[in-house]
Amino acid sequence: MNSSVPSKAASIAVVIPSYKVRDRILGVIESIGPEVSDIYVVDDCCPQASGNFVSEHCRDPRVHVVRHVVNQGVGGAVLTGYGEAIKGGAEVIVKIDGDGQMDPSLLPQFVLPIIEGWADYTKGNRFYDLTHIARMPIVRLVGNAGLSFMTKISTGYWSIFDPTNGYTAINARAAAHLPFDKISRRYFFETDILFRLNTLRAVVADVPMDAVYGDEVSNLKISKVLFEFPLKHAANFAKRIFYNYFLRDMTAATFELVIGTCLLTFGLAFGLKHWIKAIADSVPTPLGTIMLSALPVLIGLQLLLSFLNFDVANVPSRPISRFLPVDASHARTRLTAGESRASH
Repeated sequence: MNSSVPSKAASIAVVIPSYKVRDRILGVIESIGPEVSDIYVVDDCCPQASGNFVSEHCRDPRVHVVRHVVNQGVGGAVLTGYGEAIKGGAEVIVKIDGDGQMDPSLLPQFVLPIIEGWADYTKGNRFYDLTHIARMPIVRLVGNAGLSFMTKISTGYWSIFDPTNGYTAINARAAAHLPFDKISRRYFFETDILFRLNTLRAVVADVPMDAVYGDEVSNLKISKVLFEFPLKHAANFAKRIFYNYFLRDMTAATFELVIGTCLLTFGLAFGLKHWIKAIADSVPTPLGTIMLSALPVLIGLQLLLSFLNFDVANVPSRPISRFLPVDASHARTRLTAGESRASH
């Protein structure tokens, strides 16, 4: 066992979504260390029949193959793996891609914060080491920076970066309390699960890592990022604000948000109305009218900045997994889309 993992480590399971990774998946499985007790390979209706390939060529007794009858996307595959791992008694669940980009030897670094009880969820971050960033394709670098900014706003995890990084680990109790039927199952999965974790007030930690870029082809389309992602981020942001500042709790930040928004809206609308009227009438706008528009805008902006400062400081800091009941967990692991069957 790796020396970085405590000798009395929790039961660790690995989930590997399998879709068009037949040429690399056996090497990934072979690289997973003995600290892992179970490996769940989820064949997401793969056209290469990767599930059958693993069953026929892999002799590792830890491996369980789960097959989807209908393709559900990477999110659906991971959620299926989560459900199987929870039913199998896992306490920590690690997700690793089957394309060889993620180094399984880093697994102890991902599970240690969860085992030691100071994080509920960990994820990779390829932006810690500047020398590694230089090797990242420029398109991915720029796109990831933009996605990271949108993710910070929509999820409320202001201290994390590289949101699309799929190398993750989660406490099984936290995973069992996620709303499986509501989480996005396609390309938005990694970001959406962060939003769902925030609604649980789970602690998320970044783990520095390097990434390997080979000849694999990404299935993510630019059109998805440019049009679909911003809309989903906006929806998650609105829900997060409602959940955290109106439904679950009301603080001074709630009033700063409401009053600041009202003042800013009034000031902009009032000023725009009189500016258009002044242009149409070719008459200078009175100083009093200008002040009546400018003051609400300035005060509103100040209140909204105060709210933003509170939101940044309000990132979850106390791990929630230890307080989540075990008995209720299995009720949350139902998968509502697609059929699956496991062969052991």
